[in-house]
Amino acid sequence: MLFKNKTVFITGASRGIGKAIALRLAKEGANIVIAAKSIEENTKLGGTIYSAASEIEAMGGNALAIQTDIRFEEQIQLAVEKAVERFGGIDIVVNNASAIQLTGTAQTEAKRFDLMHSINVRGSFLVVKTCAPYLKRGNNAHILTLSPPIHLDPKWLGPHIAYTITKYSMSMMAIGWAKEFEKEQIASNALWPATTIDTAAVRNLLGGDAIANRSRTPAILADAAHYILSKPSQVCTGNTFIDEEVLAKEGITDLSCYSVLPGSQLFPDLFV
Repeated sequence: MLFKNKTVFITGASRGIGKAIALRLAKEGANIVIAAKSIEENTKLGGTIYSAASEIEAMGGNALAIQTDIRFEEQIQLAVEKAVERFGGIDIVVNNASAIQLTGTAQTEAKRFDLMHSINVRGSFLVVKTCAPYLKRGNNAHILTLSPPIHLDPKWLGPHIAYTITKYSMSMMAIGWAKEFEKEQIASNALWPATTIDTAAVRNLLGGDAIANRSRTPAILADAAHYILSKPSQVCTGNTFIDEEVLAKEGITDLSCYSVLPGSQLFPDLFV
């Protein structure tokens, strides 16, 4: 029960990877703050902050569902205030919320460009800015950002430059926070999957069932996040992790249990 009574503020935790991380930490008694937008079920996406809260509490954690659009600073501030009022502080922040559009320059509308920057970059920044005073008083404080290692190979930039630069910006912030908060012993790391993950984004944007069946479940990232967040904050910081590598260091090399369709040829994720 490494996370018993620890408070974890997770953006976009109503479904997918964010919810999987929430459930994994809730299993060890964590207090989970679900800061996400969905309060009504969307058939294409599934899940709401309330359904996620029910699952978290059934897993043994304490849940606080707060409708939050991280594009708006005042909503972040209100969510953090409610989290602190309920649980007394914040020990971990997980920057999971993200917008995606895999289009080239000509096909990327200004509103989609702005949306990705306002959520992925600005939103993640403001979440950490708002939570930082509480993280400084936290118990083994960590920031974990769902973003990839930074590779400047043009093949990652050319096809969808607008999206790529937002995800790279998230990783640069993760590395920067590790240095900025070094004296306060707040760890900051990034985490990214080696393969596609079966999420609504993969099913709706990257190829439907054909790609989803060649993917892994969000549980692999949840387990990797668990190992990262359990490390001492003063020594595990400033990394851009890949999920497979995290698990390998823990002696876990048989990853077949994470495959959506056992035995299928896995589809490599973006940026790997």
